[in-house]
Amino acid sequence: DIARYSKLISPKDTGHNEHREARLIERCPPGHEGKRLVDEPAIILDASGAIIAWYLPDALTDTTQKEIKEATNLLAPSLEKSVRADGNWQTNQRLFNQGSEDVGATPGCINLSPAWFQQGHENVSDPEVSASLKGPSCENILKAIARPAAIASAALRVMHPEQYWAGLRTLSNLGNIAVSKDLPQMPEALQYWASVFNTLS
Repeated sequence: DIARYSKLISPKDTGHNEHREARLIERCPPGHEGKRLVDEPAIILDASGAIIAWYLPDALTDTTQKEIKEATNLLAPSLEKSVRADGNWQTNQRLFNQGSEDVGATPGCINLSPAWFQQGHENVSDPEVSASLKGPSCENILKAIARPAAIASAALRVMHPEQYWAGLRTLSNLGNIAVSKDLPQMPEALQYWASVFNTLS
């Protein structure tokens, strides 16, 4: 029962305390003995029948994965600038693995949003386009992530329809506010924003 299990755990449960993990398994035993190999699309249910995981192998084709890599490469300058020696827990360079240059994405932590609330700034009441989208490459970035973002949105439409429709309503309202208040860059960013989520990190 995932609801019961979630009440028993806390952010302090890292999975490394063997005694604690044994107590959790005792109180919330798995629904079957041993491990099962799943090599086809499946959903995993808890004891009450609630879906707790969707397994969709090959949902992201090689072409889509290539698009994601190319979009990430467009973000490389922003990702690189985000990592600092004195950064917080999200941007401290000690927390990023510096691998070889030809493997993987540029390390970093940025937020993409057509309507970002500027925390830590006084007298800012309206959301703004996030800093990572304020540059001249905004349109190219949003076009590059459009198909992967649409795929994630389509998955949400199936997996959590209420959240999907709430997201669409939010983006529609943001569009109306952006036009009525003449908020800089936001109508343009929303025009190319293909995700039902209003922020991608």
